[in-house]
Amino acid sequence: MLEVERLEVAHGDAVAVWDVSLVVGARELVTVVGPNGAGKTTLIDAIAGLLPIRGGRVRLDQRDLASVPAHELCGRGIALVPEGRRLFPAMTVAENLEIGCYAPAARPRRTESLERVFATFPVLRERRRQLAGALSGGQQQMVAIGRALMAMPRLLLLDEPSLGLAPQIVDQVFEIIAGIHAEGVAVLLVEQNIAQAFAIAARAYVLEQGRIVAEGAPSELARDARIREAYLGQQ
Repeated sequence: MLEVERLEVAHGDAVAVWDVSLVVGARELVTVVGPNGAGKTTLIDAIAGLLPIRGGRVRLDQRDLASVPAHELCGRGIALVPEGRRLFPAMTVAENLEIGCYAPAARPRRTESLERVFATFPVLRERRRQLAGALSGGQQQMVAIGRALMAMPRLLLLDEPSLGLAPQIVDQVFEIIAGIHAEGVAVLLVEQNIAQAFAIAARAYVLEQGRIVAEGAPSELARDARIREAYLGQQ
């Protein structure tokens, strides 16, 4: 489904990601983990078309995405839940959600998609007329995920969905992500919370200083002494 081959991305003259290759198969849940500043957000923003690609390739269904504008990627089945959620705080929950179904393919199924989001996040049905800026951090993250689901994606990109959330809310968010994946949506999850990410992913990549330094099944990576000590807090 998604193929990233020897990707290089820079901020000005500073290269933030280089020689990164990864694959996400159809209906697969893959995670990219690593410390703060490793280049995870740069990587996912480049895949989403928000940053120019300096080198390498990004392909979806074997079609090159390098020249595809970011707004057209949604129509091809990619939706992004960005770091920090990026909601419109002065708009209602319902208005924020409906922004997600602007793509032509998603518009006719707006009502169906909205019901799906409310079934996944019952609290959003209760608060649909409330301003998004008045919600808790966990509820705002639910709106951000729901907005992406309104686009009816085949591939969901998630950038640090646990950032800034209380531990019990983090558990809930990861359960929701696993549930979305169980419905057949492919997921690429970028995350600092490695224990949670490893618990739901089929495969994982470890990103350090802009490069992939390890990859494999989470259970295998968790047995690596360096990864256990550096990321899981285990000796």
